[in-house]
Amino acid sequence: MRRFYLQRNEDESGVSGVGVVAEGVEFRNGRVAMQWLKPSMTGSSTSIFDNINCVVLIHGHNGKTKIIWLDPDGTVD
Repeated sequence: MRRFYLQRNEDESGVSGVGVVAEGVEFRNGRVAMQWLKPSMTGSSTSIFDNINCVVLIHGHNGKTKIIWLDPDGTVD
């Protein structure tokens, strides 16, 4: 698995703010678990995605939010 965080440079929706807004992990099978650092209005702050591309598609906001890998050159056991 390898860890990452979401760095939001512009808050398009006005909900999550800017800076580091979520942290997550990509598992060996490609699935992703991500937790928002600011509680959401629904109370659910953890999401599961099929892969990292889904995270970028949904939350990347056309490059305004970036995936920052904490383990860029491999996996952490």
